Parts: sequence; structure tokens; C-alpha cells
Amino acid sequence: MSTAFTPYIHFIDDAREAMTFYGSVFGAEPQFMTFGEANQAGGAGGGEFADRIMHSSLFVGPGQHIMASDSMPGHEAAESAGRIQIAVSSDGAEPDAEQRLTAWFEALSDGADVLQPLTAAPWGDTFGMLVDRYGIRWMFSIPASEQAEPSNLP
Repeated sequence: MSTAFTPYIHFIDDAREAMTFYGSVFGAEPQFMTFGEANQAGGAGGGEFADRIMHSSLFVGPGQHIMASDSMPGHEAAESAGRIQIAVSSDGAEPDAEQRLTAWFEALSDGADVLQPLTAAPWGDTFGMLVDRYGIRWMFSIPASEQAEPSNLP
């Protein structure tokens, strides 16, 4: 069994919308369980919050997993979304990595605040940052190809 760090995002009340959007970006189908469904299974929840998402998973690929939920009233997500970023990078071993990561960045850019477009960084990689339409920060790093001239840091 391998070990992985998995981002778990708490939304106020748009986890379903956000995870469905992320599924369209990454080409994966999100899975959802509402508080109402959990209540029917003997868990907490239900009532006026029955349709909120208790848990959602999006499996993008091996080692690529995002989880999310809606916050219950009184347990709202902290205003700490700006304190965490999801970094998406490649080691360059996959032949389509640059194309795939560029497509993901462009798809996430829809409705986003692009802080740094995907451009060549001083360290040689292609780098970009954005805050998506749900307030989640993303950083993308695509390794420089072997043909590219590496830049030297001063």
C-alpha cells in the first residue's frame, strides 16, 4: 500500500458544483454522498441540510485524488482558502504531461483569477497560478523539455 497526501476541500454549499466542474476538467466522474444519504445509513445529517454534500471523491488517476464536502452551518469553512494551494506538477516522464497539464490549467482558468499565466519561469520550468471560480488556489509546474535551454538564476 502506498501513502499519499490528499487535499480535502470544504466548501460552504457548492461542493457538488465544484467537484462536478473539477471532474469535467480532469476527465473523471466525482462520487457524492449527501448528509441525507448518510442519515439514512445511520449517520448524522438530514433535515434542511439533507442535500448538502457530506463527502465527495474525485479519482483523477493513480495517486491523484481530491476529496471535498459542504460545511454544515456552525462549522463553515474557515476563511483559510488563501492559505493553501493545490500544486499540480509532473516529473516529465509521461510523454503527454505538458499537453495534459496545460489543458487542465486552461480549463480551470474559466471563471478564474489567473495570477500567473503559464509561462517560462526563471528556473526553466513552465509555471502558472490561478484562483479558480470557487476560491481554490492552484499552482502548475511543467518541467522544461530536454531541448530547452535552462535559464540560470542570478
